[in-house]
Amino acid sequence: IAREEIFGPVLAIMPYKTEEEAIRIANDTVYGLSGYVQGEPSHANKVAAQIRAGQIHVNGAGPDLNAPFGGYKQSGNGREWGPMGFEEYLETKAVLGANAA
Repeated sequence: IAREEIFGPVLAIMPYKTEEEAIRIANDTVYGLSGYVQGEPSHANKVAAQIRAGQIHVNGAGPDLNAPFGGYKQSGNGREWGPMGFEEYLETKAVLGANAA
């Protein structure tokens, strides 16, 4: 179960001895859609920054439609939600010298 991308309420509990090992286990997958970290906020944020997933929930934080949503690695492509999701539909163009006489 821990090596598959399952879209449902599933909790896989795996033992680890060190924080570094826990982060290595979390990152040892071809997927990276979402993750969860719980702990003292500043420390949990440091751990969350090391996990290769498109979205990390810290201490029970729920979804936020203003935050971009999308995965890393083989978990989807592009982003949904928020300004980054909107920008997926835009194509930037620079027009130079438009005011030249």
